[in-house]
Amino acid sequence: MNFDFIEKAGDIISEPNVECVLALIDLQGYPTASAMTISKNDGIKWLTFCTNAIGNKIQRIAKCNKASVCLYSVYPLVNITLVGTIEIINDPDAKQEMWYDLCKYYWSGPRSEHFVVLKFTTERYNIMFDDENHEGSIV
Repeated sequence: MNFDFIEKAGDIISEPNVECVLALIDLQGYPTASAMTISKNDGIKWLTFCTNAIGNKIQRIAKCNKASVCLYSVYPLVNITLVGTIEIINDPDAKQEMWYDLCKYYWSGPRSEHFVVLKFTTERYNIMFDDENHEGSIV
């Protein structure tokens, strides 16, 4: 495991030009992808997202907690693909901690019944930038 490369990938995740897509399995067993905004992260170890309890993301996660996250940028050219599991967090303290300014446009506050946090935990990764590619597992 190249720790410097992984640490740099974790730093890249927080850059404003990096886009994020979350892939889940739908209720019919097919992969689906949704653009998401990362609320918080610990490098590539885990990432959290804020989402609406209304809709089928919660049902899909309850049925299958396997997920993938792709973070990418065209300039500079970066592709970080993470594979792991995702969980639904409804704990009021965690919801308060993950709340960020843009959330106010979608929910009345972190205690809103429609506001939930998703926590993605990485099991393995494929990272490409600086003309290098690294694959591995998080131990």
